[in-house]
Amino acid sequence: MTLVPPTRLCLACNKPLRGRIDKKFCDDYCRNNYNNQLKSGSSHYTRNINNALTKNRRILESFFPAAEETSKTNRERLQTMGFSFKYITHTYTNKKGNIYYFCYEYGYLPLENDWYLLVKRKEE
Repeated sequence: MTLVPPTRLCLACNKPLRGRIDKKFCDDYCRNNYNNQLKSGSSHYTRNINNALTKNRRILESFFPAAEETSKTNRERLQTMGFSFKYITHTYTNKKGNIYYFCYEYGYLPLENDWYLLVKRKEE
């Protein structure tokens, strides 16, 4: 009695596989398609947040002329440009107790009357 090995199928298209015993996909297209499908379901939320953070960073960066480390603007101008105060990467509290809100290396400190001091974190 001879045992016939079970037919292995491509994880993406279910076609029979030929070749190596540990092969999972028939070609690169199927492998890429399978992995993209795995990542697509849970990444919408993450992608949207990363897009918002990147947009916030780009907006803050636009306020800094060359070699400047600080700038000022008001809330209305930031919001007009599409800035979302909901998304930040981290905060920093200085010795005086002021809380700076950051989008990567660009941050802001709320001042009086809806004004903001914008800062660029120095590279270490």
